[in-house]
Amino acid sequence: MIYIDKSLHAIMNEKYQKQYRIPSARLQTWDYGWEGKYFITICTKDKLHYFGKILNGKMILSNIGVIANLMWYEIRNHQKNVELGEFVVMPNHAHGILILNNINPLSVAPGQQRFQNQGKNTISSISGSYKSAMTKHCNRLDFDFGWQTRFYDRIIRDETSFQNISNYIINNPMNWEKDKFIKDE
Repeated sequence: MIYIDKSLHAIMNEKYQKQYRIPSARLQTWDYGWEGKYFITICTKDKLHYFGKILNGKMILSNIGVIANLMWYEIRNHQKNVELGEFVVMPNHAHGILILNNINPLSVAPGQQRFQNQGKNTISSISGSYKSAMTKHCNRLDFDFGWQTRFYDRIIRDETSFQNISNYIINNPMNWEKDKFIKDE
């Protein structure tokens, strides 16, 4: 166990306070455990094509891609009050819609406790659990695999956006050549 003198710890906190912390990409006035619909994108480390390839506009899953697909649908068996919207595994990322229903209706102080335990049934905890399960299964099977450290999200605010995002996810394999996450291997 490493022991750091309290005065040294205070000096380090004062000296480096917020200087090297990456700012949160999350909307600070929103609690991501609140009821709502969320568009999630999770990328592989270095955007490597671990999940398979696109042939003629269709996603051909690798063994790791099959695990990515199966683990997504396991979310509903491990999280309360969560529905899954459209989902697709792409060569180096996955897009999905998470729908949270009456999870934390009385949560307070969104954004202020961003780096503390956010509890279960927030998009961060659900995405983290998904990534962890994927990593564990790949490690057990001795597959070379890694995730990017963060994920992208968007709060879906109305039915029109929900339909547009659902269509985007469904059509993503057909539009692979224009995808912003494409990276040549």
